Amino acid sequence: MKFGVTWLLLLVLSVSSHAAIVNGVRVWPAPDNTRLVFDLDQPAEHTVLVLKNPFRVVLDVKGAQLKTDFSDLDLANTGISRIRSAVRNQNDLRIVLDMSSEMTPRSFALKPNDQYGDRLVLDLERSTLADLGLDSSPQVRQSVSKTLEAVNSLKRDVIVVIDAGHGGEDPGAIGPKKLREKNVVLAMAKELYDQLDALPGYKPIMTRTGDYIVALKKRSDFARQNNADLFISIHADAYRLPSAQGASVFALSNGGSVSAMAKYLADKENASDVIGGINGVSLEDKDDTLKSVLVDLSMTSTLQRSVEVGALVLAEIGRFTKLHGDRRSVGHANFVVLRAPDVPSILVESGFISNPREEANLGSAAYRKKMATAIKNGVVKYFEQTPPDGSYIAWAQQQKNTTKKYTVAKGDTLSGIAARNGVSVNRIIAVNNLSGTSIRIGQVLLIPGA
Repeated sequence: MKFGVTWLLLLVLSVSSHAAIVNGVRVWPAPDNTRLVFDLDQPAEHTVLVLKNPFRVVLDVKGAQLKTDFSDLDLANTGISRIRSAVRNQNDLRIVLDMSSEMTPRSFALKPNDQYGDRLVLDLERSTLADLGLDSSPQVRQSVSKTLEAVNSLKRDVIVVIDAGHGGEDPGAIGPKKLREKNVVLAMAKELYDQLDALPGYKPIMTRTGDYIVALKKRSDFARQNNADLFISIHADAYRLPSAQGASVFALSNGGSVSAMAKYLADKENASDVIGGINGVSLEDKDDTLKSVLVDLSMTSTLQRSVEVGALVLAEIGRFTKLHGDRRSVGHANFVVLRAPDVPSILVESGFISNPREEANLGSAAYRKKMATAIKNGVVKYFEQTPPDGSYIAWAQQQKNTTKKYTVAKGDTLSGIAARNGVSVNRIIAVNNLSGTSIRIGQVLLIPGA
């Protein structure tokens, strides 16, 4: 009996003294930070310190061994020039990051979940975006003005923030053939960006332009910081039954009843911060200011506008692809990303990536372009119906209402016609889609109001 107890004690000591194995590492560069994620086979204590002259970030992992290679990592745009490792105190693992720019480290451990085992996360935060040669404005990606007229007359663009869901450590849903939601929706978001950017009077901005994670609340905050007229979050559904299919559009629930599927999808999307390793962010928004706004009439107005634009987008999507179930109206669910209290916000589920046929569609550039076009058409219809005050779109609609016709007579010049009507030559050219200033006798021109 004594021998058995001794053997058991030795076994316990052997298991407890087993060194943690670092068996993988991933690097996710973002505009304002770089994230390194180390995969472990068990939890391990760690410390982080900064050394200067030259600037280095040091990660010490207690009682750990390295079973992966750093040489294959792409360190472009990370602020890291080299990663090296060594054994410290004959037992610990030391990982040294040689930095090309000074960054502030922050680290934390993540427990296992459905997709990953134990992880150690090291975030390197930039003091300014200038470290990457990027603009220091809060706009990650913004368009240039499309019309000189709009700039000169200070007629503002309609700002549409486009949010590609998930990213970085959080792949989102994964299809039967391993297609990842984060990649699909980023490609779709970029297509929507390009289409809106080509329209006069629209300024699209993206919450992320690469493969990195953005906290859920930061996405809606980003829309508010940029004075967005509309926030669109793009996703792809997944469900345990592969037969589930169809696209849908959601607005924030105002506390009323929601369908079981809507709650299921919202719960999955709201888990993004946990999977992606956003440390210390609660999925339940406890912002007292927001809670007070939620019961305010302004929030009611925002929700109503969200439903209105969502209905137009949904109708356009339904023109070319199947909608989920009998959903011919905008769904409601408590998506964290839709909680901006004063920005109309919708979430587009572009299809079920868990359905083999729809996974193939989502992997197709042609399908993604059709989806982006449908979203764009719905957005344009909404703002044509309710143009924001002071916007180029509101001005353009006013011009349509005051436009008159003029037949070119002998001796007329475009500059003379413009001067007599108190408008610029450029405005007449724009309204009539002229290629230049040449006109002919008998030609009918549309003359916009002065």
